[in-house]
Amino acid sequence: MTSRTPPSDPGPPKIRLFSRSSWPEARHLADVLHTETVGGALLLLGAVLALLWANSPWSDSYTRLGGWVPWPGGAPWHLDLDVAAWTAGGLLAVFFFVVGLELKREFVAGDLRDPRRAVVPVVAALGGMLLPALIYAGVVLSAGGEGLRGWAIPTATDIAFALAVLAVVSSHLPHGLRAFLLTLAVVDDLFAITIIAVFYTADFQPVALLAALVPIGLFALLVQRGRTWWWALVPLAIAAWTLMHASGVHATVAGVLLGFTVPVLARRPAAGGPPAPEGTGTGGDGLAAHLEHRWRPVSAGVAVPIFALFAAGVTLRGTDLGDLLTDPVVIAVVAGLVFGKSIGILGSTYLLATFTHAELDEDISWSDLLGIALLAGVGFTVSLLIGGLAFGAGSATDNRVKVAVLLGSVISAGLAAMVLVRRNAVYRRVAQRERRDADGDGVPDIYQRPSER
Repeated sequence: MTSRTPPSDPGPPKIRLFSRSSWPEARHLADVLHTETVGGALLLLGAVLALLWANSPWSDSYTRLGGWVPWPGGAPWHLDLDVAAWTAGGLLAVFFFVVGLELKREFVAGDLRDPRRAVVPVVAALGGMLLPALIYAGVVLSAGGEGLRGWAIPTATDIAFALAVLAVVSSHLPHGLRAFLLTLAVVDDLFAITIIAVFYTADFQPVALLAALVPIGLFALLVQRGRTWWWALVPLAIAAWTLMHASGVHATVAGVLLGFTVPVLARRPAAGGPPAPEGTGTGGDGLAAHLEHRWRPVSAGVAVPIFALFAAGVTLRGTDLGDLLTDPVVIAVVAGLVFGKSIGILGSTYLLATFTHAELDEDISWSDLLGIALLAGVGFTVSLLIGGLAFGAGSATDNRVKVAVLLGSVISAGLAAMVLVRRNAVYRRVAQRERRDADGDGVPDIYQRPSER
């Protein structure tokens, strides 16, 4: 009687980094990428118009428009703001409201609900924020320490700007990396919001902050019950924004908190009751998806481009470029965006893969991840916002920060393009395989298990 050798234990399955998401998640990602890519193109247009206008013979009109105070009587509530400040605090609240919706969706129903999938973008985001801050602090401290308050400027990634660049240089990037870039930027925004609330709060008024919780609570009560009455939700949102601004905490934080209150999962109608009206957060998608679908185009197509129009305009006429490019703050911001972001993201991901014995997904190489890490150095919206908070909007240092953010973003985009363009042929072959739908059921075969095909 012969004995059989027992099969060797293969051990636990290998952890795959950047593996593809589920089909519903992939469809959501495609919608977001399309909207943000269009928004990124408009953002670029706004930034270019700002630079041309600020350096044209009509530059005085640009300065006067940005400095115009439409409501001088708002001083008791600290609302005697000029147009540039209204765009930074008011319009960006819409942007951060959408960020809040996306964050909650990711943690409740998206990839971040699974700790095994969430750990990669969270670790990468932390590495991509910590190293730029350390590089900025090191450069500024070596030059005397003046300007250290801007340490958080190079820590932010502008998802719309980055996706616009990505759409131009590589339209066939594997789904896993596109999802990684989007999730990384969402987590990055969460940390940036925390930094703004904790480190850039001036003249803190706790009573006003506590008062802001009242309209936020009422807003939460309505949306949790599926009520979408605009005549109630919009005034509550404005009241929350006003009180948050009066508290000294940056008013955009109110947008995030309002987004967090919106339910992600759909409510079930009562047994035997009539079906819920469309768009109330019952049935298919939750109310968060409904509101995100409504407000993301406003954020990407209106709020952020107008902010760019008033934030990116810096006059270079008569400027000593040699003095500008050797300024410690400029060097620190550029180095943080170009080197800090890419090394921080790539390095932290490599260390995570090493310590967990994880492997990249079969369609992805480390050169692909290098391109994404470089692309994350494209900073704009939040970087400019933090620069204005750190040094005062329109100040001489703030103008230098604008130049540095634009320069660092252009360099990062150029380096990323050099890496990603070379991989575009490979991406195209992968995309052709992903689109294959042999059974004609509308779901690509790659998203179905073999038994379902």
